[in-house]
Amino acid sequence: MMTMKKVNRVLFPVLILIAVFLAFNRPKAFTKAERLIIRQSDSVMYVTVMPDDSAVLRTPCVDLTPAELKSKELKTLMAKMLATVRSPQHDGVGIAAPQVGIGKRVVCLQRFDKEGGPFECYLNIHVDSLFGEIGKGPEGCLSVPPMRGLVPRYTSAIVSYVQPQTLEPKRDTVTGYTAVIFQHECDHLDGILYIDRADTVYVSPSWEAERRAYDYTRPEWWPLP
Repeated sequence: MMTMKKVNRVLFPVLILIAVFLAFNRPKAFTKAERLIIRQSDSVMYVTVMPDDSAVLRTPCVDLTPAELKSKELKTLMAKMLATVRSPQHDGVGIAAPQVGIGKRVVCLQRFDKEGGPFECYLNIHVDSLFGEIGKGPEGCLSVPPMRGLVPRYTSAIVSYVQPQTLEPKRDTVTGYTAVIFQHECDHLDGILYIDRADTVYVSPSWEAERRAYDYTRPEWWPLP
């Protein structure tokens, strides 16, 4: 008859092996290259630009996994994306994850339809439907300097996403200029740039002069596609 002591002697190595197996096979948050970008980037991140970074800008993004949604990397990424889009050198109204080299469905944008125009982040965001009138308006992009274009956009959109604070799924209807921003940023997640939709694309002389002093050189540690 096997004693408890013998049982423990047999089970203990098995439990150790199981623990080691689970530790090494636990899903990691983000790819190795993405973790490097999130960790190494300054608070104002390198912004990918056409045509040099077309590989990342033209690749459709994927949803964050449950492990990624709960990760420290995601919190760091959101904080750095917000700092980047709000920085004086960029001064944008929205930024999508592929614009900082991350192939996940994350956008941070300004909600002009809310009091104070706050910047907010949206996870695993998708445009469920577009409706209303179609109007043309001027658009630019941090990833396509110094161009501007006249782009037809719907005046209203329904978007679904995961809320960062609660990780609960939500669905919103947005209208006006805010709906345009959502469409622009969600296009990025599908590998689409505003120049693909624009009726007219032109060089903005004021933006060209402003961006002339900006350094678009990739950081030395940047992982090539």
